[in-house]
Amino acid sequence: MDTLKKIISEDIGGKIENIGLNEDWTITLEMFPEVNIHLTYSYFGDEFGDGITAEFKCYFSGERAIIVPGEDSITFVDIIFDFIERMINHKEPFEKSYDTKTDLMKKVLIQRLEPFSLLKDKDQKKLASFLGAKVWNTENGWRFKKEVFPGIFIELTYDNQEKLNIAYTGGVLSKKVGSYHMEFLGIFLINHILRYIILNNLDKELPDICYIMFSRYYTKMKNWKHNLM
Repeated sequence: MDTLKKIISEDIGGKIENIGLNEDWTITLEMFPEVNIHLTYSYFGDEFGDGITAEFKCYFSGERAIIVPGEDSITFVDIIFDFIERMINHKEPFEKSYDTKTDLMKKVLIQRLEPFSLLKDKDQKKLASFLGAKVWNTENGWRFKKEVFPGIFIELTYDNQEKLNIAYTGGVLSKKVGSYHMEFLGIFLINHILRYIILNNLDKELPDICYIMFSRYYTKMKNWKHNLM
């Protein structure tokens, strides 16, 4: 248990606690401010004779947890479990192509580009708080830097030539998180930036892709039809 506690606190940046659901313990971590993930572990032995002796359950909390789609949050959970397993087994990630963008990432950077033009000087502080990241309004556009795990960063830039670019940095990056998973974490960050932009520009005509950034529940609650195919 001490090993797990160290991994959760030092490598992942979360904590182990009890959230009162009759679990043995819970891993709690923040995906974004007000978007919290709780992974509860319960051991009950082979009570039903089916060979299953324990289980994990996933819960979410925070005022903004409702806006994040399950595709993003559950994939994030999968990344966390992979991270923990590798740290326990002292294994480094397999994929280390951090400087190479996959076709998926190239597509994401193009598809999600247009809404960034709506960012204004006044958004800097509020956006930084929304993302839990550092945000700069530069002469050439915008720069974002988020620490996704202790010592591991995603850096995103948007310039006035209407180009979006992404990089991954950190001295421990290659030993802890593979490029495949970092790419997904980068997409989650871009998606969350778009959520901020949309929520602060609801009076404008926005590209359809903006609305698929939100959970289906939130989309229905707002009566947005854009992602209900």
